[in-house]
Amino acid sequence: MDQPDAIEMPIIRMIAMPADTNPEGDIFGGWLMAHMDLAAGSIAARRARGRIATVAVDGMSFLKPVAVGDEVSFYGHIVSEGRTSLKIHIDAWRRLRDQDERMKVTEAKFTFVAIDENGRPRPLPRAP
Repeated sequence: MDQPDAIEMPIIRMIAMPADTNPEGDIFGGWLMAHMDLAAGSIAARRARGRIATVAVDGMSFLKPVAVGDEVSFYGHIVSEGRTSLKIHIDAWRRLRDQDERMKVTEAKFTFVAIDENGRPRPLPRAP
């Protein structure tokens, strides 16, 4: 994804806080990954119309560090669908609190499976 358009809304927007840093003061990659999983899960649950489970994360690459105080926005879209699963691409962009410029910091593809009340795979409902 190129830089998001001004009209495109992020799925999640967070402010990176001191508790989320490593000893060097950069935000943990796990913090980014957790928020990316939340964003992807939001898309997956809406499409699956119910419970879903993350089963894989592919191709995560960290491009730039995130610092305390940065606003991080998570954008995503469905890449593909199977009978019970779907793959979602998520991009994370940082913006310094006092600036307008945004920089892509990471991206990954998340695979989810729609599950029933017993935790077993179930077919995705028909697309609207």
